[in-house]
Amino acid sequence: MYAMALTRERVLRAAMKLADRRGIDSLSMRRLGQALGVEAMSLYNHVASKDDLLDSLVDIVFGEIDLACDGDWKTAMRRRAISAREVLARHRWAIGLMESRTRPGPSNLRHHDSVLRCLREAGFSVAMAAHAYSAMDSYIYGFALQQASLPFDTGEQAARVAKSIMEQFTADYPYMAEIATKHVMQPGYSYANEFEFGLDLLLDGLESLKGAE
Repeated sequence: MYAMALTRERVLRAAMKLADRRGIDSLSMRRLGQALGVEAMSLYNHVASKDDLLDSLVDIVFGEIDLACDGDWKTAMRRRAISAREVLARHRWAIGLMESRTRPGPSNLRHHDSVLRCLREAGFSVAMAAHAYSAMDSYIYGFALQQASLPFDTGEQAARVAKSIMEQFTADYPYMAEIATKHVMQPGYSYANEFEFGLDLLLDGLESLKGAE
């Protein structure tokens, strides 16, 4: 039986899997080589450097974000933001890297250009498009970072964490107890819903500034 040929696609797929499972700090050329069953030096036949590897991984993440700017700009930007949050929840290591690359790939560049086109064609001035883009990404990345740091992933886990905390401090912090029991611990709670609430506030605010210079 012949070993599967090493290709750039296979290297990137293995690197993504390793980063998703163990975090970006675990991604070294040595560990990646071990995961693929090859010597680390052979990886350089397919990626030029560690930076090239990271650039490519970030580009893959950008490519996973839904961005179809057709019709209403708010609908498109809302869909894009929700998709971005979902993608970053899958690839938590990417949150701090998305805007850090100095040699962005085609998916990265296409994504940024498409967002700006959507805003400009909707009537935002150059300056307001820049402001809107910055505000949206600050919100998306900030929420994704906060969500990644929470000690729970599901609504059921959130309820258990809230219950455990409130059992110790209910009498001293009545408003936290109220939020925990009447919101977090209610059936169907999902922290992701907080994202869409804030997102709609942000988009409504940007709508009012669309014609400003």
